[in-house]
Amino acid sequence: MANRHLARSLVLQSLFEWDFDENTDKRNLDSILIRNAEEFAPGMSDLSFMNTLAKNIVDKQKDIDDIIVKAAPEWPIEKISVIDRNILRIGLFELLFGERNQVPAKVAINEAVELAKAFGGENSSKFVNGVLGAVYKEIGEPGKDEGTKKKKKIEEIPYEKMPLKQLGGAVVYAKDGDTLHLAFVHDIFGHWTLSKGKLEAGEDVESGTKREIKEEIGLDIELQAILGENEYVANHPEEGKIRKHVTYFLAESPFVPVVLEESGGLDNASWFTMDEIPTLNLYDDIIPLITKAINILNGKEEGDPIKSTLRQAQGGSLQQAEEKEK
Repeated sequence: MANRHLARSLVLQSLFEWDFDENTDKRNLDSILIRNAEEFAPGMSDLSFMNTLAKNIVDKQKDIDDIIVKAAPEWPIEKISVIDRNILRIGLFELLFGERNQVPAKVAINEAVELAKAFGGENSSKFVNGVLGAVYKEIGEPGKDEGTKKKKKIEEIPYEKMPLKQLGGAVVYAKDGDTLHLAFVHDIFGHWTLSKGKLEAGEDVESGTKREIKEEIGLDIELQAILGENEYVANHPEEGKIRKHVTYFLAESPFVPVVLEESGGLDNASWFTMDEIPTLNLYDDIIPLITKAINILNGKEEGDPIKSTLRQAQGGSLQQAEEKEK
């Protein structure tokens, strides 16, 4: 295990040199790695492991960097320090693309955090842990219940005291003659999902949702009904745990091409017919919203009216809004 930790340290140093110097021939990573191994770990027996890890990280660099952008949206990839982004590349490769029976998810995260403590700045380990933790939760926390050792209880921030971020999203539909289409976006984790985005300060949820969908997929929508709300906890690399509250609408759009904005977290957007939707890889929590939208469009269910109280900037949940009306 100690040898593997040293091997990752050498891979990190080599990636740092490879990434830092723009004049470095990008084909020379192998020679950089061999030189560092001979200088800092003569007789190292894990050269094959190091070569494979470094080569795979470079081959997957674009995919890994896209995931970093999604998991740390406040930090453009070029603004992350060279050492931190290469620690993240090592951790994310082992977490997402490595052999899990060789490197369990928790080991991948712990190793990256240790590298950050050893080579990064004052806040590097916290930042790396936050990004990898967010991705770990997104992929379903594999291996969460493995192991029998008792863990120290970590003090948790009470749910009600977590920072609250308001978002708006929609099931967007359009008619092409008699054919009904729904618009979805595809994320870098391999799922089709609903277009959504965060509200700006002082912006009401209706206006913010229309703006976000226009910016994200280029569609001018008209909100038809409220489909529901979803609130979940996300890990922000700087702020820690935050609550994200999303209000979802049913919205109509002209049947025009979907144009995806440049985004590290999304890689595709498209219209789908009703027959195509069951074949899509969807997140479980949006399936009820899609089902309700289809039932409304088919006249089998009525939608909730759009409450005027939702127009209040940074308003709370529908239940809170209705209580204010009473």
